[in-house]
Amino acid sequence: MRKKLPFTLSKDQSFYESLNDWIGDTLYDDLPERGFDLRDEQVFMAFQIEKALQEKKVLFAEAGVGTGKTIAYLLPAISYARYTGKPALISCADETLIDQLVKEDGDIQKISEALNLNIDVRLAKSRDQYLCIKRLEDASDFGYGDYADEVEESLPGFVFGSDSLEKMYPYGERSAYPELSNDEWETINYNPIQQCASCDVRNRCGQTLHRVAYREATDLIICSHDFYMEHVWTKESRLRQELLPLLPDLSMIVFDEGHLLEYAAQRALNFEVQSETLIKLLEQVMVDGVRETTLEKIEQLIEVHALFFDEMEDHITLNDGERYTIDKVDRLKKIALSAIRLADEVLEEFVFDGELYVIPNYDLKMVEEYLEQYTYSMNLFATDEEAIDWIEDREGDWTLVIMPRLVTDILRNQLFNQRLPIIFSSATLSVDEDFTYIQNSLGITEPLKFSVQSPFDYDEVMEIKQHVTEEKREAVLNIMRNRQQTLVLFKSKQAMLAFKESLTPSERELFDFEGDRELSAMIRDFSDGFVQGIASYNLWEGLDLPEHRLTQVIIYDLPLPPQDPLFDAKRKHTDRPFETVDLPFMQLRLRQGIGRLIRTERDAGVVHLLVDGEEVKLQSSYEDLFPVKIQSS
Repeated sequence: MRKKLPFTLSKDQSFYESLNDWIGDTLYDDLPERGFDLRDEQVFMAFQIEKALQEKKVLFAEAGVGTGKTIAYLLPAISYARYTGKPALISCADETLIDQLVKEDGDIQKISEALNLNIDVRLAKSRDQYLCIKRLEDASDFGYGDYADEVEESLPGFVFGSDSLEKMYPYGERSAYPELSNDEWETINYNPIQQCASCDVRNRCGQTLHRVAYREATDLIICSHDFYMEHVWTKESRLRQELLPLLPDLSMIVFDEGHLLEYAAQRALNFEVQSETLIKLLEQVMVDGVRETTLEKIEQLIEVHALFFDEMEDHITLNDGERYTIDKVDRLKKIALSAIRLADEVLEEFVFDGELYVIPNYDLKMVEEYLEQYTYSMNLFATDEEAIDWIEDREGDWTLVIMPRLVTDILRNQLFNQRLPIIFSSATLSVDEDFTYIQNSLGITEPLKFSVQSPFDYDEVMEIKQHVTEEKREAVLNIMRNRQQTLVLFKSKQAMLAFKESLTPSERELFDFEGDRELSAMIRDFSDGFVQGIASYNLWEGLDLPEHRLTQVIIYDLPLPPQDPLFDAKRKHTDRPFETVDLPFMQLRLRQGIGRLIRTERDAGVVHLLVDGEEVKLQSSYEDLFPVKIQSS
């Protein structure tokens, strides 16, 4: 049911004129009367968003920390959703940002209460943020650990019982299990190989129940960039299968921390082949009654698949990131083509075995879908010279990843050419107010754009101290002796883990490390002062902890992009790779990192920048990025 607009429409004014007047009255009068700060930068941003709605264009809205970006886009977004009868989408960089946006004292709740808007907001988290009943049962049956049994015992009664449909409610979010490590969670959460459409418990699945709930949103749906891009890539195929798209029709989109959208798009378009997954799935359908011909084909495919990964191990170049380079020699391509041929033959045999009903339907559907994706992925690897591919070591399981070279054409055709108002909101969309880097990365032409500075007087509240040292471990520990609440930022997971391994058990107690347990729970404990430091490689953006909750940021290393196949592909298509790829990435990342410290006018603190002898040579490329002068320490 469409909700009432927060202002009255008249015959004398268009919706956009009325919206413009209401935004001005709300930001200049109504909210300041209720204790909100009046910020000219926020008013300007809200008016620019109203213009983008009217012209149905893409807007790059770069506004410094403290501008009040969230309220600036919420007011027009809620109004436009109610005017069009379609929810507005707020897409965040990750699940942590989502949790902060909808927290009890967050901006949505504050303006809902202050303006009596009764905002209807629903969460649509990424699918891997939900429990999978099938995988949980497997983890419990195969004795993965006590954690699986404990999660199973905590499930609502209707999951395995016979309670009526009316009693069902959403459950099973990652945030409901903060005590689980990421590794434990990844054994029981949704996995793309699961055949959800034919699952016999899909109507009792927490993910399904959450999806039903957010489809009914009237004002706002909040999701991650990853989930939105998965929606874009799967929309047409789901419609062909007579399935609803992951998201309903939308009135507009806000990409909060929009500079990270490109990486979400690349991840969503990945095709993956794991060394162990195919073997496990095929062994699962080698049951009594399967024809001998089918079993022989399966065994041949398993043998060639294993040979493919054995051969690949001899042609891998390790680097400083998670993505290892593959030397695609002819023999490797030939083995891949042999695997494709055998996979097609196995699929043909399954047609006959399916008619015998000896393989459980759910298992058969899952293997057939995986084999179809397997042949497509392996064909890309073997024949598409433009594709980018690399190998990752995921807890001892090799994973081949293949993706298109660039996603700009796909984004342009499926997203930016739809005349849908799209707002990119961030403090770091440009380099010196030049938006060329993000425009080229996303394939956007002729956007609206503006840049406004932060209203804070940084000279009064922030210090930036640079430590030139080869002993960064000792530097961190020395800084931590001041007992300030500290965020330590690393350029990569590997850098963070290397630092962690260098610490003694007692030194490790100073920190919570990203990945040890659910991130939102770690942030809550850090905010409440239960731990002095939080070490992360992902919290360069989105962390919002004002006042005493965060008074110190340590940047452990310059966040240059890794020398890996993904960034190498970008570097190959420019004459000046360091200047056009590496430096802009690092500069945007640094600006995001220091932006974690000062969140309100009551905040103060110190940023410590640790650089070694090589890194300090780049000082001329980053010293002017900061709002205050760097001090040598």
